[in-house]
Amino acid sequence: MNWLIDLFNWTIPVGGGGLLMREVVGNVFGLASALGGMRRKVWAWPIGIIGNVLLLTVFLSSWFGTEGAVDLLGQAGRQIMFIAVSIYGWRQWRVARRERAVSQSEGASSTAITPEWAGWPTRLGLIAALVIGTVALTPVFRALGSWEPVWADAWTFVGSLLATWGMAKGWVEFWLIWVAVDIVGVPLLFSAGYYASALMYLFYGGFTLVGFFVWARARANEKPEVETVMPDPTLQRRQRTESGD
Repeated sequence: MNWLIDLFNWTIPVGGGGLLMREVVGNVFGLASALGGMRRKVWAWPIGIIGNVLLLTVFLSSWFGTEGAVDLLGQAGRQIMFIAVSIYGWRQWRVARRERAVSQSEGASSTAITPEWAGWPTRLGLIAALVIGTVALTPVFRALGSWEPVWADAWTFVGSLLATWGMAKGWVEFWLIWVAVDIVGVPLLFSAGYYASALMYLFYGGFTLVGFFVWARARANEKPEVETVMPDPTLQRRQRTESGD
């Protein structure tokens, strides 16, 4: 079993420290999930869950025996949140894909959902939830010993929750929430020494902008389907006969 422990703790020397291989692999899974999400594929959710499990062990490295590691409780907590919300999103997209398969003809798009704009009431609610959630969780994370600045850790946690939930709901705006998360999360991760995650988030910041325009274009091109029912000529003749026409 020692080889499993060695594989789990596989570290790449970087500068004066090391980079956990499972952090790299976890972020690769996360990037693959993001790509699947942009293409509206159901497989994006289970792929993302695998990456979340790996990154959970990274952000709680001291719990797994890594000496000198910095714990980011907000980042670790959001991996647990990702797993929970991803199970919900996986189920929602599977149901939506089956409904689209029934309503569309054979050979139609295999995407799971049609993106929708959230609307201003929902947008304002999301902004309020991000700010209030950050303020509420900052003292909690600080009491638990999270890395400073603690508010940034809380911001990324709450923003990630809202963004993942928005993706599950199919809202175009969820991509912009990710942009707000990355603006704060990248400097936080660099300062804590999680370089692979920071570089992935830096790349992901540009990726999310592309995803936003892809979903916005899809929303414009994929109009809701309207079933057209042809009139029944026999019923029309019966109605004319009864009316004396």
